[in-house]
Amino acid sequence: MASPNAVFTELVSTTFRKHRKEIVDNVSKNNALLRRIYDKGQVRKEDGGLTITAPLDYAENGTYQRYSGYDVLNIGASEVISAAEFQWRQIAINVVANGMELRTNSGDSRIINLVKSRMKNAMRTFKNNFSADVYSDGSLANQINGLQALVANAGTGTVGGIDSSTWTFWRNKVQSAAAPLQGGSAIVPGPTTIESLMLPLWLSLTRGDDQPDLIVKDNNYFTFFEQSQTSIKRYTDETKANAGFVSLKYKGADVIFDGGSGIPANTAYFLNTDYLELVVHKDADMTVMDELKPYNQDAAVVPVLWMGNMTVTNRALQGVMKA
Repeated sequence: MASPNAVFTELVSTTFRKHRKEIVDNVSKNNALLRRIYDKGQVRKEDGGLTITAPLDYAENGTYQRYSGYDVLNIGASEVISAAEFQWRQIAINVVANGMELRTNSGDSRIINLVKSRMKNAMRTFKNNFSADVYSDGSLANQINGLQALVANAGTGTVGGIDSSTWTFWRNKVQSAAAPLQGGSAIVPGPTTIESLMLPLWLSLTRGDDQPDLIVKDNNYFTFFEQSQTSIKRYTDETKANAGFVSLKYKGADVIFDGGSGIPANTAYFLNTDYLELVVHKDADMTVMDELKPYNQDAAVVPVLWMGNMTVTNRALQGVMKA
């Protein structure tokens, strides 16, 4: 007969594998940014490497030339490609049970209920914490790069190993109500002023048809925008409503509020998600590992591991709007 530990481990493994997609979906549905990244297929799986590299082009090809007849053509080499480098970050959730729990819950239905309760707790914990990490500045030990790092309030900083104080192409755009991009005196955000802050930022991030496709706002800024649209408001397609998001439109971008997911108060991110990517290691994508048994405890521990990071390949086309 299988021991209680073996039954526990088997149930944890099969339950996690059965619900793994549900775990991922719950996380993305809890966070507007993650939802867009998953929907657009901006999730890349890697099988190794010391770091995560994100190739990027940082300059134009210098050989563009107008000519006629026998003019000598410019065939000089152009250094146009580089790469941002991001560190792997790891997350672990452990499903744990002590010996008494395993033995007293050894009946079929009882141990199943024990696993289900621990499973729900693990899913909720990962969802809440990862959603907060997505908006973080990455300053906590082993924390992923969140939007406060990739699309910084100052527009500068070292991201992906590139110092934007030296390489100015690597700075994101910043619209501050206290010091507007368009010049002039400070603007107090509200229903009648919110679009006067949004338009200059949107214009600065538009390069032909390359423009923001997602504007994520905290509750305050979303409220101001919705109030400004009272007579002409237009909601987006039904799929976003089914995902739990209320979404408006600005130009070609979806405008979604994400308060409660970790976005700072009085903040909006204007994002071109073509240049944002969630990179995950294929062997640690909410992957159930073998059971561990502490040498000095009567317990069973089943780790569930995630390994990856958020990356950006064009900061100049990302923007933040702040008070």
